[in-house]
Amino acid sequence: QVQLVESGGGLVQAGGSLRLSCAASGRTVSSNAMGWFRQAPGKEREFVAAISWSGGATYYGDSVKGRFTISRDNAKNTVYLQMNSLKPEDTAVYYCAARLGTALLVTTTSYNYWGQGTQVTVSS
Repeated sequence: QVQLVESGGGLVQAGGSLRLSCAASGRTVSSNAMGWFRQAPGKEREFVAAISWSGGATYYGDSVKGRFTISRDNAKNTVYLQMNSLKPEDTAVYYCAARLGTALLVTTTSYNYWGQGTQVTVSS
């Protein structure tokens, strides 16, 4: 079992930045691909970014490409999401996820473990 706990969410003005963290406990996730998803009210959960076990490969959703950066520190069993140039449409609950595999996938069903989410609100 893997437990994931997100932190770092909050309220920020448009154009600002936030860094989300996802701390994993239980089984190590150092050999697993990890991802971030988000869900706005009334919308489906959306892929944001994914990172390989080594951190050497990353993949981003089109809506965040060039603004968000995913990274990981396997020594700390932690994954990060640096969010810059935030827009009101980035407002959502952000979820960290881990999968029992190494491929970078974008569907929610591809991930086996989920955190409880952290709220990000971007004001205009």
